Amino acid sequence: MHKYLFSTLGLLLLLFSPIILQASEIFPYDYKVVELENGFKVVSIPLPNPNIISYYTIVRSGSRNEVEPGKSGFAHFFEHMMFKGTENMSPEEYDNFLSEIGAGTNAYTTDDYTCYYVVFAGRENLESVVKAEADRFINLFYDEEMLKTEATVIEGEYYASVSSPTRRLFELLRDTAYEKHSYKHTTLGYLEDILDMPNQFEYSQLYKKRFYAPDNAILLVAGDFDHDQMMAYVNQYYGGWQKSDYTLVTPEEPAQTQPKRAHYDWPTRTLPMLVIGFHGPAYSDENIDKAALDLMAEIAFSRSSELYQRLVIEEQKCQSLGASFADRRDPYLLTFNSVVKNEKDLAYVEEEILKELERLKTKSVSEAKLADIKSNLKYSFANSLGTTDGVAGSLAFYISLTTDPGSVNKMFQLFEKVTPQDIMAMANKYFKKSNSTVVTLTGGKSQ
Repeated sequence: MHKYLFSTLGLLLLLFSPIILQASEIFPYDYKVVELENGFKVVSIPLPNPNIISYYTIVRSGSRNEVEPGKSGFAHFFEHMMFKGTENMSPEEYDNFLSEIGAGTNAYTTDDYTCYYVVFAGRENLESVVKAEADRFINLFYDEEMLKTEATVIEGEYYASVSSPTRRLFELLRDTAYEKHSYKHTTLGYLEDILDMPNQFEYSQLYKKRFYAPDNAILLVAGDFDHDQMMAYVNQYYGGWQKSDYTLVTPEEPAQTQPKRAHYDWPTRTLPMLVIGFHGPAYSDENIDKAALDLMAEIAFSRSSELYQRLVIEEQKCQSLGASFADRRDPYLLTFNSVVKNEKDLAYVEEEILKELERLKTKSVSEAKLADIKSNLKYSFANSLGTTDGVAGSLAFYISLTTDPGSVNKMFQLFEKVTPQDIMAMANKYFKKSNSTVVTLTGGKSQ
């Protein structure tokens, strides 16, 4: 869940509004969805918050899209290139334009999508922002030399990333756990593919044509604007964007039939690390599997859980302990991770995590605890909606998964339906030894 600051008044409204407290309408704002003839979908959320507009462009392009061997890293590459300008507006002119209207901008790349956002003040600036952003996406220009220059920057970013033991640990986990699906590599991609990126100008243009297209992108606008006026601008400036008609087919990951293990020897001293992964379900706002697993993770592996209190606080075997059940468009990993204080305790911590998973298969969780967790999740999400950008940022994630703004309400409806028996059933369904991948990391032995 995204966390945002919000005003005292906003907090009072969130706490006392009966609309927000109903899980069926956890997202309380009216929205409109309009699709242009070229397939460009627009989600419009006019808000009473004065003078601020958040303008999010969601491109459903992430590491999931990089299905060809030797071509990983291009989703992240385009995050960089989208700030290189067009023949109509140079990067310097774009930066100056944003400065003149007091706007902030940034972008990020994930496994499933890349998000670009501009946050600015004033209805009078909406048309100029729509025009500039449409130009940026439709008319992005770069040549082969620009690609080569940026590939060097991305190479440096890769080295900086894998200088982190945690990043290296999870990179190894994904590479070990997956056989065929493109989730096998991270959003940065494989180093050998990054090194070959300067030779892939032609492929980069193909990638751009496939995925930086209106039928693979969603515009989310939230804040102080008139919907009809905004749509007039969108039709004017995005209407000529040519659709791709490309259908992505991701490789189907075969069922894992035997446990896997891998280890990484870190070259310098670092605390030992452990991650245990199980293949889990894709995000769904219809099937209860993922909702039940999310609640299970909060109950059994959060800071308030019995296992955390014992391993981290009482026995002090671990510096940290947690579970991460990320939402993805395709089946992803359910992971349990720990930073352990002493290498000799790695096996013990692994055994205790697996024991807890076995316990969840046979012992029902507390009804009261489950109700508390549901309430906490509800309030945590409600609190993220206290600002204009909180609304846009929170909703962008769910839109990237399903293209449906209503998905967030459906998800919280599923949370309400989850029973202790559902959690027990999911533990039995997914936490099988044959479905597990264990990765450890230790450091300093070479010194």
